[in-house]
Amino acid sequence: MSTDTAGTADPAGHPDGTEGRRREQRGWYFYDFACSVYSTSVLTVFLGPYLTSIAKAAADADGFVHPLGIPVRAGSLFAYAVSVSIVVAVIVMPVAGAAADRTGRKKPLLAAAAYTGATATACMFFLEGHRYLLGAFLLIVANASISVSMALYNAYLPQIATAQERDAVSSKGWAFGYTSGALVLVLNLVLFTGHDSFGLSESDAIRICLASAGVWWGAFALVPLRRLRDRRVTPGGEGAVGSGWRQLRATLRDMRRHPLTLSFLLAYLVYNDGVQTVISQASLYGSEELGLDQTTLITAVLLVQVLAVAGALGMGRLARLYGAKRTILASLAVWTLILAAAYVLPAGAPVFFYTLAAAIGLVLGGSQALSRSLFSHLVPRGKEAEYFSAYEMSDRGLSWLGPLAFGLCYQLTGSYRDALLSLVAFFALGAVLLARVPVRAAVAAAGNAVPERI
Repeated sequence: MSTDTAGTADPAGHPDGTEGRRREQRGWYFYDFACSVYSTSVLTVFLGPYLTSIAKAAADADGFVHPLGIPVRAGSLFAYAVSVSIVVAVIVMPVAGAAADRTGRKKPLLAAAAYTGATATACMFFLEGHRYLLGAFLLIVANASISVSMALYNAYLPQIATAQERDAVSSKGWAFGYTSGALVLVLNLVLFTGHDSFGLSESDAIRICLASAGVWWGAFALVPLRRLRDRRVTPGGEGAVGSGWRQLRATLRDMRRHPLTLSFLLAYLVYNDGVQTVISQASLYGSEELGLDQTTLITAVLLVQVLAVAGALGMGRLARLYGAKRTILASLAVWTLILAAAYVLPAGAPVFFYTLAAAIGLVLGGSQALSRSLFSHLVPRGKEAEYFSAYEMSDRGLSWLGPLAFGLCYQLTGSYRDALLSLVAFFALGAVLLARVPVRAAVAAAGNAVPERI
């Protein structure tokens, strides 16, 4: 297990003082700024409907494609590919987390994951015709890469922010991400709506939007890679990569000593599965079930991005007044109401769709940011990367159940409304599990100082 030296385990004892800590925080924000464009432009807006259209073009008379000889309804391909990508991330994240904690070198691993994902995203420019298998492969690589990179990125939070700072720092990171997502979506909207004037087909415009997200991700990832610094660790032990899975088993055994931390992770696994599935399938639902055009989808997601910045910062302030746990529980109630409203939403009604997009924006960033900062209080010192690997497996790595349930429900019923309604169970059960976690006792049990409000 790793041990920080020279007082670096305590962010208040940063060797470069307060300004050095602030500089790392500012650099840390920029990884959200870099990679959130993938989550927004690729995963949420363009790839779902576009990959589905390519799969439908390649489908047989019954509407099925046959990857590896397996009959898959073309409308379910995107959801299944998201699910497979997360399983791949589950395999890789334990190795990356163990390597980071044993060597103390998170930056090279973060760089490898970031640029693998950015390259796969840039290669989506070549997705056209009947190349649904290429699209599914690139999605799997990019989505697995962002999951691994976020585990390493999140592991910096306890090292660069004091206990009292973490809600605010985490919320600012999400705000940076949603700001970049909104900015790039504006550029996407200009390109997509004006593609004729640029001499481009609609397909060309979409492929450029997809590829540009990879270029943006790779370019702005340079900022955190320059400003964040690795912490030295006590040498010894087996090679990190070879012992990755043994380290995961050791981590899980160690986490059994912190059952309240495990209880929070279980709750987070369930409700975040619902959040991630709504994010990844929203555009598909809008285009296929509600019959909305691509311009409406882009502007709706742009609205989400703009309001998510205010939502992340506003919920951070609410957490200071009422505590992160209560604020997250309130957001889960709103998520449930959003799904119920979406189920009865009439087709071809963009105004109602925009209203739901606004509601999603106000709770999306805050629920994610506060969950991250709350978990950071439950991590024993010196085990940040391995514990945040487990967290990321709950955040992205184990969020394959929602897309799988969504895809299966559609495959069985042929209705995206029924598939969407099935996600209510994730929010309801997650809220019940979270309500049962005594977070103040969990923080104390992890050996950390208990904030005044949590």
